[in-house]
Amino acid sequence: MEYRVLIAGFGGQGVLSTGELLAVAAMMEDKHVSWMPAYGPEMRGGAANCGVVIADTEIASPVVSEPGALLAMNGPSLDRFGPLVETGGLLIVNSSLTDPPPPNGVTVVGVPAQSLALELGKVQVAANIMLGVLVGYTGMVDLEAVEAALEKVFYKQKKLLPLNQSALRLGFETGLREAGRE
Repeated sequence: MEYRVLIAGFGGQGVLSTGELLAVAAMMEDKHVSWMPAYGPEMRGGAANCGVVIADTEIASPVVSEPGALLAMNGPSLDRFGPLVETGGLLIVNSSLTDPPPPNGVTVVGVPAQSLALELGKVQVAANIMLGVLVGYTGMVDLEAVEAALEKVFYKQKKLLPLNQSALRLGFETGLREAGRE
């Protein structure tokens, strides 16, 4: 088993920390993992993405050039990386900021992550809603591992743990529904 995931959006949307969260969760399950961030010089607002590879065996390359799953947080990320998703792959789109494309050989799940995050009280948790959808849809890691990883990744922001857990669970339930695994 090998999962190649690309998470892409603007800096400040939680793209890199969400990728790190997925990687740490997979490590906690004793899987082989790579996490490779890429971002522009801007602190916020510039392009940001990260590739996460999760496998049962050693990983040959950390580069995710043909993702099996893409979490597109905005339109420019969808335009740039959407065509790279492998046939039969999964495309999760933040439908609050861009319209999901037609399926064209991949499964497309539109999630109003930005709107849902605002309802929870903080727009910054939108990427964790998207991560929850990915985990619920694919089962690539257990939700419990992601929740445990929250404490490791967000150790300096303990007061935000309940909010991030709520975001993950909301996304997870959505992913289960979309996959027909309720």
